[in-house]
Amino acid sequence: MLTKYLLTLLISMVPIIELRGAIPIGTGMGVKWQTAVAISMIGNMIPVPFIFFFARRFLEWGKDKPVIGKFFSWCLEKGHKGGEKLKEKAGKGLFWALMLFVGIPLPGTGAWTGTLAASMLDMDFKKSVLAVMCGVILAAVIITVATLLGFSAFAAVK
Repeated sequence: MLTKYLLTLLISMVPIIELRGAIPIGTGMGVKWQTAVAISMIGNMIPVPFIFFFARRFLEWGKDKPVIGKFFSWCLEKGHKGGEKLKEKAGKGLFWALMLFVGIPLPGTGAWTGTLAASMLDMDFKKSVLAVMCGVILAAVIITVATLLGFSAFAAVK
């Protein structure tokens, strides 16, 4: 069972997949949904401080390197565009916009992109982490409901 917990945790730390994939995968592997949600939320938040403080510097360092330059430039551009869109739409409600950006499970949104955008906007670290954490909770609720409904529907058809 420890392997399943660890796998759920690691999946939730992967960019793009995050807890949106970890909750259904963990639940599908037989981890209790409550445990899968808790592990996924923790795993999704672990990279946040590292992304906030180091990702921007690392991407700026690598943007002109031969092999990785195009990808790093794309990441910087994505983070900058995401940050500017948030800032433009949110105005003074940047906290709430960041929370919703992270919390609504759509492709290209999530803790990784939201934290990178907050870093690009030079938002306050504590406010950024709190907004991302609230967004992760919102995403966990949405994904958990969808997962449980999906598994229930599958069991009913089966």
